[in-house]
Amino acid sequence: MNETDTLLLTSLYQNCKTATQAIHDILPKVKNAQLLQELKNQYNNYLDFISTCLNYAKEQNSTLNDNNIIEKVKMWCSVNFSTIFNKDTRHLTEMLLIGTVMGTLQCYKDLHDHKNAKKELLELTNNLLEIQENNFNSLKTFLKNM
Repeated sequence: MNETDTLLLTSLYQNCKTATQAIHDILPKVKNAQLLQELKNQYNNYLDFISTCLNYAKEQNSTLNDNNIIEKVKMWCSVNFSTIFNKDTRHLTEMLLIGTVMGTLQCYKDLHDHKNAKKELLELTNNLLEIQENNFNSLKTFLKNM
C-alpha cells in the first residue's frame, strides 16, 4: 500500500478504536436501558468496522498502528473525570455526541487530505461517515426524551 492509503486506513482504524474505547469506558455508567442497548449496538458496529480495516490491511500485507497509550489514558481520564459528579443520561449522551462529531470531522478531513487514496478506502471512509451520522441521529433522541 502507498503512504496515502496507509495513512487513511490507519486513521479509520484509530477513529473506530477511539469510539470503542469511549463506549467501553461509558457503558458501566449508563443506567438507561435504551441507551445501554444503543451503545452496545454502536460498539458492535465499530468492532465490525475495525475488523474490516484489519482484514483490508492484512490483504495488503500492511499493519495498522493503534492509538498511542497517551491518547488512551487521556480518553479514560476524560470520561471518568467528566462523570464523577454527573452520570445522568443527558450528560453521557452529550459526551457521546461530542465524540461522534469529532469522529465525523476526522472522516471529512480524511476525505479531503487523502482524496487520491484507493477507491475502496474512500468508500470505507464514506461507510464510516454513514455509521457515525446514524449514531449521531440515534443518540440525539436521548436528549429530546429527557
